[in-house]
Amino acid sequence: MSRIISLDAIGRTASARKSPGAGAACGSGAGSCSSGGGGEAIPPAVMDRIREHPCYSEDAHHFFARMHIAVAPACNIQCNYCNRKYDCANESRPGVTSTVLSAEAAEAKVRDVAARLPQLSVVGIAGPGDALADAARSFRAFERIAAAVPGLKLCLATNGLALPENVEQIKALGIDHVTITINAIDPEIGSRIHPWVAFGGRRLSGIEGATVLIRQQLEGLERLVAADVLVKVNSVMIPGVNDHHLPAVNAAIKARGAFLHNIMPLISDPAHGTRFGLDGQRGPTPQELKAMQDSLSGGARLMRHCRQCRADAVGMLGDDTGCEPQSEVAASQVAAAAAETPVVPDAEQRARYREVVAQELADRDAASAAVAGALEHVAEPVSMLVAVCTKGGGRINRHFGHASEFQLFEVDRRGVRLVGHRRAGRYCQGGFGEEDVLDQVIAALEGVDAVLCAKIGSCPRERLAEAGIAASEDYAFQYIEPAVAAFFQDAVGANHRAASA
Repeated sequence: MSRIISLDAIGRTASARKSPGAGAACGSGAGSCSSGGGGEAIPPAVMDRIREHPCYSEDAHHFFARMHIAVAPACNIQCNYCNRKYDCANESRPGVTSTVLSAEAAEAKVRDVAARLPQLSVVGIAGPGDALADAARSFRAFERIAAAVPGLKLCLATNGLALPENVEQIKALGIDHVTITINAIDPEIGSRIHPWVAFGGRRLSGIEGATVLIRQQLEGLERLVAADVLVKVNSVMIPGVNDHHLPAVNAAIKARGAFLHNIMPLISDPAHGTRFGLDGQRGPTPQELKAMQDSLSGGARLMRHCRQCRADAVGMLGDDTGCEPQSEVAASQVAAAAAETPVVPDAEQRARYREVVAQELADRDAASAAVAGALEHVAEPVSMLVAVCTKGGGRINRHFGHASEFQLFEVDRRGVRLVGHRRAGRYCQGGFGEEDVLDQVIAALEGVDAVLCAKIGSCPRERLAEAGIAASEDYAFQYIEPAVAAFFQDAVGANHRAASA
């Protein structure tokens, strides 16, 4: 289970040495949404709604946890990138869960997690099938959870086929955030991704099925926006299939009022048993994904910190530890025990945690404002891609050898922006470095200019240098964006001095 984040885990707070920042681009408060696209300001009322949602707010994902309850096993469409698996603890991707829960077992699990994780802010249903394929089952779970742990945000993910007829109930239950997966608005392209859909008591194949799916998705999106529900649209980027078409999807959903667009890479591994995986359809490279996201900078706001979570994910984004295998019998026993002696989350503890987060964000923004506008004076039109080792709290607070993922920030004279993440195996295993894992880490960091971490050994530092990647522990425990800005300024200054020598 994910750990409770303490002051020490968040950072060194008041005693931390503050690094210089780069103005508003370095720290924009707890409500800031993700990078890229949608340059218009977010209304304060909307900022309040996303402030603690780690998927809708880039800042929130440093501090708040989400929980997926796997109560929706059925699905009403077939996707060539999906293969649902149950009782599975070894794969980290959508459609996978350790067990399917009843509404009662889901309530018991949420109570337990909320009692242990004061940073828990969102409970969502994202499968392992579709949340609305059996809407009554999902809505029962939401009703119980809302009554058991008031104050948690409710979130739902769907393919959109059954969305229009369920918008009224979604709104009535207080489900304030909905994610729709829309991979195409052209039925011919859609038919290459979704072989069939089950609609109106019939199985519709090919273009006919894709036409119905797209119609339902767009109508559902429009109805949700009209009902004042925040909508995130997920699109799976599939090279040679829909990659060239994603700008049209982005424009269509922006026109209909979608709040965020999350373009995700196709997960394509034959071992997963998906149609695309078995057929050898490749996913995009990190460089291709970033290029696509960059090309949409004038469109709908983009989410760049997605982790493509399991249907039973628990914890901080990028730090899931709540996917322990659990049989249906065990889940029933947990629910029965909870019914006799319900776990009651500590409201005071949750409030204290939020006070800590508010102070951290204020300190970070102050650190950024200390040298506001400094990057604007960088003469050279250069940029850097910087990988950061972090375990949360918006700080550089993880040892290089303990990192299983790296958050990527792009920095230039316009500011510092989160642009994605790269996953890799942990180099340090039981106190010793694994050379073959280090090779994988270096490969995963292709195109990165520098790594900032809390600590790094001499061997990995040298290997990174050989690959053209600088490594620094000089900014340990500092806030990420101001530290990246400071590193960039120092690097540009050093290059300028070397050129002038």
